[in-house]
Amino acid sequence: MTDLPVLHTLRCLGFTDLDRVADAAGLTTPDTESRLIDLAVDGLVTRTPGAFGGWGLTEAGKTEDARLVAAELDAAGTRKEVTAAFEAFLVLNPELLDLCTAWHLRPVDGVPGTNDHTDTAYDARVLARFVDLDRRAAAVCAALTAALPRFGRYRGRLTAALDLARAGKREHLADTTTSYHSVWFQLHEDLLVTLGIPR
Repeated sequence: MTDLPVLHTLRCLGFTDLDRVADAAGLTTPDTESRLIDLAVDGLVTRTPGAFGGWGLTEAGKTEDARLVAAELDAAGTRKEVTAAFEAFLVLNPELLDLCTAWHLRPVDGVPGTNDHTDTAYDARVLARFVDLDRRAAAVCAALTAALPRFGRYRGRLTAALDLARAGKREHLADTTTSYHSVWFQLHEDLLVTLGIPR
C-alpha cells in the first residue's frame, strides 16, 4: 500500500532532499524517510546518494500517484470545485510571476537591471503587492481545502513564507526552496496533477 501524502508531495516537488519533502508534507524527517524507504522498496521512488543527491519518483511512482490522486478526487466528488479554484488560481498566477520578476529586476532609468535590494522603498512596494496578492489567494486556498483537505497545508506554508519576508527575511519571497514563489509553484503543480492536466 502506498503513502499518498509523501508520494504526492515528492511528485509536486520533483527531485529533492529529504528535509524538503518532510517540511512540505508536514511530517517529521524520520517518519518521512521511513515512508520513502517503503516507497522505494515498492519501486515507486528512488534515491540518488551524494552531496547533490536526493529523492525522486520513478515512472511507476508517477503512474501510481496519478492513479491515487484521481481516485481521491473521484471519491470526494469535488472535481467541479477543484476546477473552479484552479481557474481562480490561473487568474492570479501571471501576477505572481510578474511580482517575482519585479523582485529580481528593478528598472533604473527605464532599463531593467538586477535588483540589488538597496532601494528599500522599491522593495517595500513589491512586498506590499505580494501581501495584496496573498489576501486574494487566501480565498482560492480556502476553496481548495474545502474540496480536498490535503490542500490545506499550502495556506500555512504561503503564510509562513510571507511572514518571514515581512519580518525582514526578504529571501522568502522568491529566493529559497521554501519561498512564497516555491510554495506557489508546488501548488500549481499539485493542481495540474490533481486535475490530470499536462504542464
